[in-house]
Amino acid sequence: MPSHSQGASKAASHYLQPLLNPASVAIYGASTRAGAPGNTAVIRAGQGAQEVGRRVYPINPKYEEVAGFKAYASIEALPEVPDLVIYCVGTERMERAVTQAAQAGARAGVIFASCYLEHDQEPRLPSRLSAIARESGMAMCGGNCMGFYNLHDGFLAAGFGLDAKMNKGGISLISHSGSQWGSFLHNDRRWGYNLAISAGQELATTAADYMDYALELDTTRVIGVFLETVRDPEGFVAALEKARERDIPVVAMKLARTAAAASLAATHSGAIAGNHAAYEAVFDRYGVLQCQTLNEFGATLLLMSGERRVAEGGLSGVLDSGGYREMLVDLASDEDVPFAQLNETTLCGLRLRLDSDLEPGNPLDAWSSPDGYEEKFTDYYRMLSNDPDTAITIGFHDPRGSSPLHQAFNRCIETVLAETDKPLAICCNFSATDNFEMRQELSDRGVTVLDGTVEGLRAVRHAFAYRDFGKRAALSLPSSPEAGTVEQWRKRLKSRQAFSEAEGLELIADFGIGAVTHHHATSASHAVAAAQSAGFPVALKTAMPGIQHKSDVGGVLLGLDDEEAVSTAYQDLNDRLGPQVLVTPMAPKGVEMSLGIIRDPQFGSLVMVGAGGILIELLADRRIVLPPCDTANARRQIDRLKVRPMLDGLRGQPSVDADALADAVARLSVLATCLGDLIEGLDINPVIVHPDGCIAVDALVLPIADETSATLAPGASAP
Repeated sequence: MPSHSQGASKAASHYLQPLLNPASVAIYGASTRAGAPGNTAVIRAGQGAQEVGRRVYPINPKYEEVAGFKAYASIEALPEVPDLVIYCVGTERMERAVTQAAQAGARAGVIFASCYLEHDQEPRLPSRLSAIARESGMAMCGGNCMGFYNLHDGFLAAGFGLDAKMNKGGISLISHSGSQWGSFLHNDRRWGYNLAISAGQELATTAADYMDYALELDTTRVIGVFLETVRDPEGFVAALEKARERDIPVVAMKLARTAAAASLAATHSGAIAGNHAAYEAVFDRYGVLQCQTLNEFGATLLLMSGERRVAEGGLSGVLDSGGYREMLVDLASDEDVPFAQLNETTLCGLRLRLDSDLEPGNPLDAWSSPDGYEEKFTDYYRMLSNDPDTAITIGFHDPRGSSPLHQAFNRCIETVLAETDKPLAICCNFSATDNFEMRQELSDRGVTVLDGTVEGLRAVRHAFAYRDFGKRAALSLPSSPEAGTVEQWRKRLKSRQAFSEAEGLELIADFGIGAVTHHHATSASHAVAAAQSAGFPVALKTAMPGIQHKSDVGGVLLGLDDEEAVSTAYQDLNDRLGPQVLVTPMAPKGVEMSLGIIRDPQFGSLVMVGAGGILIELLADRRIVLPPCDTANARRQIDRLKVRPMLDGLRGQPSVDADALADAVARLSVLATCLGDLIEGLDINPVIVHPDGCIAVDALVLPIADETSATLAPGASAP
């Protein structure tokens, strides 16, 4: 488990301390009306204030007192400059209020209002508020947020929901959705939080800042982020690096994965949803556990916030139903969750203990007769948990408080939980079973209870993924070219002149990527001489400037096996497209793949590997890698491609050198690291992967078009 013995003291000096754990707080727009945000915010801020010496100052000239605290007419009338100002006023009054707080020297604020004004002019109010906060150095939660609960320090900044049941625990939740924040926080006792932040529009303070703060708390066991976008890519990557160093898992639900959803994100909160492939690359580099649904997100946070991490091996399951067992096997296969491979000692022990009509195995259907079932199931859980290949043991049943049978099952798990250091849990197959109170009571006694078979299995898969992420070796990168070579290509790219195919092939070759030899020709006789030098058969390709996709215009002629064929092919290309051609030997037979560098507006240069030729468009089969990467990471991405089986040989075709392709990906990532800030895009398609290596047949390089964009995008230099 991670150690955070210094966490609390570090958080006390964190730059977000005035926002998240202020010594003094003013509530602008305080109210005596029950249920109003200005009343609720005062009550929330005042909870426990006396015990820690926190000063609470309601601001409203109408009142002398609000919720037991002396009220003041204005921020200038306060006895001190507050650390934090909570704004409980409408959007139309917000700019004046924030300006007054900034001028008074307040260090932080919380804005609940939407900050959108009808008939507003550019720059709009959110931009103006953001500028005020930046210029004055104010941290700011919101606007358009629900506030936050800092349960670690006992400070609540929220204008809603006085009936909330807040449970302390190890989850730090950061959300761009107020509804999601409220649903998760006002849940049953199984989920416990130390920090829960409704980030809203992030006018000044972003998810990256909140993550950094959470990582300084000694109570943080897992961070959950519900993201529309990342507004500070460099800070976000730094926070992920910090989480990796401190062994704190990050669970993410990234919204706007599709173009349609991205457009909704833009209208919902002004978010600019980035290319989701880029997020996948960042998440893969830093071991972020990505969820697709709220139930999966909640189950994963619940499992990862427990005191025990999964061990080596796979899942062991205990059931009291043959039908449920078959369902579990099918769903585990769908979700790619491996079962533990029980050893002979475990199987023998189960065989001796099971009723004669049952067979030992995993998952284990253990129900036959009711005689002594509690003692039997206790032994089953014990034997499965003790097996060396069991990482976690889960009872897949639907506990019902009125059932003596299920009460006994629960006691079995509690007994074995006290005997092992491995995690044990219950997964309810049907989440609507009437067992709400029992689930919470089991959680209070240390038993993790998950809702839904699929959601439980996905949480287990994520736990396994995080465990395996921790075992990845440090990056072992291919060497870069000599500094002079790199500088030569940087100078060439800075010219922003179009690259010829020959130059593109020379560029990738300088970074160690195999490329076909090539000869430039401007006449039929030159083409024939080049073909003789290269060795028949050869390919002729147009090299006329401005033609980027040669195949689309019939600019590639293959398999020319004698001088006459070359001369005829040259004349054809010359007549249709122009006199400049490239002559190359035919590449060996193999599997067509593609490589590339793409430019993401948030995370900078990224490396792509995918199916080659037209398959990349037909199947959308590609993986994106955050550079630099090594061959191990590249191989992991290649193994996730849909066309991956083709590399092993299909229908009698020989297998090809997947390791050589991984090496090419790694070397391209070095190129992206060295030159990516000057490259708009780079396509290597196809790359022929053959039994003895791989070779690039074509290379298209697009330099950055103008000087203003020839800089690294935020986060592009991530390690």
